[in-house]
Amino acid sequence: MTGTTFLSFAPVIRSAGLNGVLVSFGDTLTEPGNRAALAFTAAVARAGIDGVEECAPSLVSVFVQFDPLHLSLEALTGRLTELLAEQDWYAAPMPDGRRFIRVPTVYGTELAPQLEEAAQAAGLTVEAAIAQMSEARVRVQTIGFAPGQPYLGLLPEAWNIPRQTALTKAVPEGALVVAIRQFVLFSVANPTGWRHIGQTALRLFREDSDTPFFLRPGDEVQFVQASPDVLERHKNDPDGGALIEAIQ
Repeated sequence: MTGTTFLSFAPVIRSAGLNGVLVSFGDTLTEPGNRAALAFTAAVARAGIDGVEECAPSLVSVFVQFDPLHLSLEALTGRLTELLAEQDWYAAPMPDGRRFIRVPTVYGTELAPQLEEAAQAAGLTVEAAIAQMSEARVRVQTIGFAPGQPYLGLLPEAWNIPRQTALTKAVPEGALVVAIRQFVLFSVANPTGWRHIGQTALRLFREDSDTPFFLRPGDEVQFVQASPDVLERHKNDPDGGALIEAIQ
């Protein structure tokens, strides 16, 4: 272990396969752990370590891929250890270039049929559930599972609800689902064990774009309640009617 301790967890560096290193800032999802992963990812990128080929955050870890012909595991581990010692990464400023995005979202109706079930699991009325979810400003914690698909959180403690025991055969592109204090916004139609509580017109994966993933780790998102008519008006807009502003 090395670096500054957050509660009882200090950052850990582990080898990952023949050409990877995993730097972990926690063994469960926390806001400080995710903050540390995002800030440290940006720091590794800024450091420009010769031989590092890729650096990507997960929920509370950072994966660093390197070329072992140009950089040894020992040398990389040493350099990462030095970076970890530079500051308290759990309290580090978030990376520059983040955005705040307000996304029109239909909660419930036939477009998102599991809202009532999810509200019941959270011990809330449907009205209170919509209020909490539509007012929450959540962070893109990581991208994964499908191209451009974000995991967003953390939601209030009431939303620490389990996933379903069975799979929903498919939810559509733009579906907003919820479980374990997180939102997941679907970039493509897919099966899921998460409850479908909202629907957006946002296209997350844009294969013809120079930046095919619309959302980036560190962006903040609010899923603002809207009517089905609003969604219909924005169905041909890749941004789904979203309002986007830079976070200063």
